[in-house]
Amino acid sequence: MLANAHIQELQQRIALYDDQSAYKQLFALFYKSLQQFAISFVRSPETAEEIVSDVFIKVWKKRAGLHRIQNLKLYLFVSTKNGALNYLRTQKKVFLQPEQYFVQLQSIYFDPEKLMLTAEMMNRVQKAINDLPPRCQLIFKLVKEDGLKYREVADLLQVSLKTVENQMSIAIRKIGLAIHFDIRTTLSS
Repeated sequence: MLANAHIQELQQRIALYDDQSAYKQLFALFYKSLQQFAISFVRSPETAEEIVSDVFIKVWKKRAGLHRIQNLKLYLFVSTKNGALNYLRTQKKVFLQPEQYFVQLQSIYFDPEKLMLTAEMMNRVQKAINDLPPRCQLIFKLVKEDGLKYREVADLLQVSLKTVENQMSIAIRKIGLAIHFDIRTTLSS
């Protein structure tokens, strides 16, 4: 997860001082996540790269107004989504329903001090994630890997907060079953 204070610092440096180093850091922090997110819409790594590059070009061009953006991380994801949807519109492709999103999970964030997983356990977790329905995978990735809040994911995907909560519950339950972990017995101990 990316520290909001660090993101805000980069945002201010870019907006106020035209700091190219801060811009490069921002790009490095978000590029891979945004590219994977764009792929879930356009299903083409090359097109996703172009979309995300365009988003960052626009950020640089409009850097003077960057300080007015309340949540830069969400802004970047929304801009990427809009860029992907605009691309699909120009290609005269039908809009994808959330169930049709293709999600490519790069990694899963676990705190190594709190949770030590064997390679076999990690494989079980990854298989459970891969077996999730596409919408559930996308929501899980946005929350757990990209660090978005449930409300931000709901706004980004234009679904209800309850849908995000339900999809995360499904994902966690299925992953727990795959690794034979029952949260009810853990909570009662």
